[in-house]
Amino acid sequence: MNNKNKVVLVTGSSVGIGKATIIEFAKKGYNVVINYNNSLKEAEELKTLVESKYNIKALTVKADITDEKEVILLINKVINEFGKIDILVNNAGIAIDKDIQNRTIDDFTKTLNTNLIAPFILSRAVAEDMLKYKKGIIINVSSTSGSAVLTPESIDYDCSKFALNTLTRELAYKYAPFINVNAVAPSWVNTDINKTLPKEYIEEESNKIWLKRFAEPEEIAKVIVFLASEDASFINGAIINVDGGY
Repeated sequence: MNNKNKVVLVTGSSVGIGKATIIEFAKKGYNVVINYNNSLKEAEELKTLVESKYNIKALTVKADITDEKEVILLINKVINEFGKIDILVNNAGIAIDKDIQNRTIDDFTKTLNTNLIAPFILSRAVAEDMLKYKKGIIINVSSTSGSAVLTPESIDYDCSKFALNTLTRELAYKYAPFINVNAVAPSWVNTDINKTLPKEYIEEESNKIWLKRFAEPEEIAKVIVFLASEDASFINGAIINVDGGY
């Protein structure tokens, strides 16, 4: 299928799963929007890479996705550049590792704002444009933490992903039959930040996964790209575990 004129916006896409997702979409011929907040250098390097290697158009946009005004500016900039947004991938997320007794309300609020409120703000705003064309795709990056509590040290992250799964299904119901909304739920992923974890901890967590390893970012990205394809046209309101057995 020709994806030459399709536009995908991926939040938090200068590193990690987001970066891998941008690359996988670019490989398929999509034009891509690289959203970042602090990683300007990485975003510009990624733009140069995908434009030169895959002959597509890429746009980098700085925006704090927890700020509704910045989200509106982000979306307007994309629409002014490309005319539309075909696919939204709510990828940006944070995790704060603290014991419950040491966690502050600000910690909890920051996690919920990034992992839950931001996808709501973005989805609602992008859907307004998608509904004009009666077609669109929204994909949320959730986690296996959204279906099974792992540790009290990640309580706000777990809660945010549980809620993101519910948001996914609510939006899928609301926007059907015009917009398909789904989520992917990875377990551990071999991102740069996870590579800094203690070796013993990585081995311990890897052993909980049936495949005995962390996923590579590209393995998650390929499922996201599949959900954006015509081959996934009848998948809606689904939470797809990409966890290696967990």
